[in-house]
Amino acid sequence: MKETGLWINGDWREPSETYELKAPYDGKVLAHVAKGTVEDVKVAIAGAEQAFHSFKKWTAYDRAEMLYKVVNIMRERKEELSKILAQEAGKPLKTARAEVDRTIATYQFSAEEAKQYRGETIPMDAAPGGANRIGWTKKEAIGVVSAITPFNFPFNLVAHKLGPAFAVGNTVVLKPATQTPLSAIVMAEIFKEAGLPDGVLQIITGSGSELSDSLITHPDVKKVTFTGSVPVGLSIKEKVGLRKITLELGSNSALIVEPSVPIEKIVKRCVEGAFGFAGQVCISLQRIYVNRKVHDEFVQAFVEETKKLVVGDPLDENTDIGSMIHPDEVERIVSWIEEAKTLGATVATGGEFTERQLQPTVMINVKEDMQIVCEEVFAPIVSIIPYDKLDEAIGYVNDSKFGLNAAIYTNVLTDAMRAADEIEAGAVIINDIPTFRTDHMPYGGIKMSGYGREGVKFAVDEMTEMKFITMKTVF
Repeated sequence: MKETGLWINGDWREPSETYELKAPYDGKVLAHVAKGTVEDVKVAIAGAEQAFHSFKKWTAYDRAEMLYKVVNIMRERKEELSKILAQEAGKPLKTARAEVDRTIATYQFSAEEAKQYRGETIPMDAAPGGANRIGWTKKEAIGVVSAITPFNFPFNLVAHKLGPAFAVGNTVVLKPATQTPLSAIVMAEIFKEAGLPDGVLQIITGSGSELSDSLITHPDVKKVTFTGSVPVGLSIKEKVGLRKITLELGSNSALIVEPSVPIEKIVKRCVEGAFGFAGQVCISLQRIYVNRKVHDEFVQAFVEETKKLVVGDPLDENTDIGSMIHPDEVERIVSWIEEAKTLGATVATGGEFTERQLQPTVMINVKEDMQIVCEEVFAPIVSIIPYDKLDEAIGYVNDSKFGLNAAIYTNVLTDAMRAADEIEAGAVIINDIPTFRTDHMPYGGIKMSGYGREGVKFAVDEMTEMKFITMKTVF
């Protein structure tokens, strides 16, 4: 059984207390994990602030080379990293491998971005009194970044915090999710091997509710980046003051299916979007609005494809759906299903559950105010809802407090462009599912889905400050 400490100033710091980390699939104890304290946070932030003054002087070339080394080490250790992820998150092994591949790409994008961020020249003589002057902007690292990450993508969402920060010379104090600290801990070792200076990365494990305030309100923290629940995100935003902040919060992502699209060519992809990682994905496909002309055909095909999914041990190569992150989450979502059934909804397939797993569940005859529709389910559940006109479907999509990703399948160009213009979301995906994401595209939401954008280039913009410089050329 593994014992883990706190990663502070380039070495392990023995904790005063630990907690048991249990596998979501079978409850087996995987490790005793350090439970950090507020004092540990203070030490980590002080170390990160001190390290910043030297790390910001690294050349872009050196920062990029360090990140490329991380990429190479991760490639060599891919299978080991995938198994760590499968064990601590309950993510099927083939899905875990895909996440590690994406994480490698994120660090590679970060290495490339280290050499790309730049300022611009300003035509000073365009304004009265600006003659004989030149002006330009530059982007500078801001300092200590406090990063708080969730359980569902513990390698890649950490990479979206660390990679852009290190690309421009910032330092990071990372608080990984309580359930998935091992992936962050192994990255500390990898960064050390790649040559990251001591103190640039600090890792504090433990309770978010106990540590959050000290992580976000310390005067040396210049930026907070958080991925997690809406209530916690709102609380953080109220407390950060004038610091920079990025919040990636909840969603109930929707898809519109128009009758011009061949159902047999899209249904498997839709099932993947609804049930990947047991639906525990911020942009998991939760609401499918299908034109009434093809609704019954779509439901039948979707149910048949769903029944092919294998629910089981995440370390089994054949498993498509692993466990939910905690038994409490199973209890919560089963109660939501039962509530929907009492209000008239029908389970087309699935609904069966054990203490730790829920069979992929398709709901029909739902209403917009049911929790399984209007809230974020974060579970392997999807609702299929008929509509008559495209305007009606767009209205359904927009009738949500969330606005992260949304999507439409259509072969009619004008309908695609209308949806792109009228759907209220951070991203509109045409002819694919809303679960689609690459790691260099801008990613973030509107409404209660968040604030700011990730995606390496866009995260870099949020992790730098612009400085303007002007010089008079003639005395």
